[in-house]
Amino acid sequence: MDTKRITVLQTAIMVMLASFLAACAGVPEGGNNPPVTTTEPEPYRIGVGDTVSIHVWRNPELTQSIVVRPDGNISMPLMGDVEAEGLRPEDLADEISAGLSEVIRSPEVTVMVDSPVSAEYRNRVRITGQVGQPISVAYRQGMTVLDLVLEAGGLTSFAAGDRAVMHRHTGEEYESFNLNLEAILEDGDMRTNYTIQPGDVVSVPRKTLLRGEL
Repeated sequence: MDTKRITVLQTAIMVMLASFLAACAGVPEGGNNPPVTTTEPEPYRIGVGDTVSIHVWRNPELTQSIVVRPDGNISMPLMGDVEAEGLRPEDLADEISAGLSEVIRSPEVTVMVDSPVSAEYRNRVRITGQVGQPISVAYRQGMTVLDLVLEAGGLTSFAAGDRAVMHRHTGEEYESFNLNLEAILEDGDMRTNYTIQPGDVVSVPRKTLLRGEL
């Protein structure tokens, strides 16, 4: 192999190595990332604040668009209150159809969710405790712990940032993962700058005299 080909090969290898290192930049070290929720998405269930459209075939007077009340119910003509919270749209349609069947022959009911407000609420991320402003914000893909802290105005002078915790729902319960926000903010140590998932809650405790932090 001549010198020119060797040089080209070396250059290609260096480019590939540089690309790999760039892709790894900012990724927490040590393989201690919190588990990512990989369960299959569940069918959508109606929640408080959602706007649902109810269509009753051949009965336009019963067709309506309605917001689910704080008590989880909606009001239907000829039926009164119907519990909607927690039901899939098709389940709610079945409930309404069963109720209307007492006054209408073979009612055909369809339900659609026009405004899934409750889903946006469930997908929010939150940070509490010793930060400039405890906040609850809509999840955005690619968010990290650092992004959330900065959006909350950083840590207060009373924050024990090295004892912060991230709570994540990993199945049937919440798990807690230690964060070192002081290392992230002051030293650029990104080992606990985890990627945020919908529903995550970051808690920043207050410094205590018993720990010698004051």
